[in-house]
Amino acid sequence: MRKNEDGITLIGFLVVLSILGFFAYMGMRLFPVYSEWYSVVSAMKGLAKEEGVTNMGADRVRDLFNRRLDMSYVSSVQPNNVRIITQGNPQIRVRYEVRRPFIGNLDFVATFDRTEQLGRR
Repeated sequence: MRKNEDGITLIGFLVVLSILGFFAYMGMRLFPVYSEWYSVVSAMKGLAKEEGVTNMGADRVRDLFNRRLDMSYVSSVQPNNVRIITQGNPQIRVRYEVRRPFIGNLDFVATFDRTEQLGRR
């Protein structure tokens, strides 16, 4: 009577390892983009809570926001990606796109868009 052995073969192990490696590589490529996005959101929330931000002009608000981005080493947000609305309810809107190489000639594109009302507590 023959016993069947349970387990994974070397080829099966290599297939599983390659799939896990692919997802780990994908995570390593995507993590910096999303980490930068969370820094942008944090800067927007901090600016919204800034004392007297509703009484400031658009240029001053933009300068404060850019300083917060510089402290967080955010490089994907350009000045033309930031829109300050001062009429009515003051708001800041950041909308940008990040394109990074993935594998060979394949790139991934991430699009981010967020609006934060200024002067909120």
